[in-house]
Amino acid sequence: MNVNSEHTDRAAVPAMRLLPWTGEGGKPCYVVGDGTGYVSRMADDVESVQLDMADELLGHAADLLADDGATAQQVRFLAGGLTESLQQIMRVAESRGSRLDALLPDRPEPREEERKPDEDLP
Repeated sequence: MNVNSEHTDRAAVPAMRLLPWTGEGGKPCYVVGDGTGYVSRMADDVESVQLDMADELLGHAADLLADDGATAQQVRFLAGGLTESLQQIMRVAESRGSRLDALLPDRPEPREEERKPDEDLP
């Protein structure tokens, strides 16, 4: 079967994936492939752990903030954990968004009104 490059399966084209960890000096790490290799599977596992930890941390945050006896040191420690977790989750979201964009490049651009921030909200 003769298939020209215009009709090839997009999933078969190797893509770069942002990994859920950083390299030396905090630089981003990437893997190139079809998403089925060892590093991709390890990244999936790490992302799953990060998401589970973020969920648990949110529960802990709710409990701590509801406690009138929480100390400033406890709240600062919580803020540090939440900051680290949010950074990890943002990396997961960026990675997954990039992979979706690679799979669905023909998606229409958002309409102008969808791109503007809600300036009229109270």
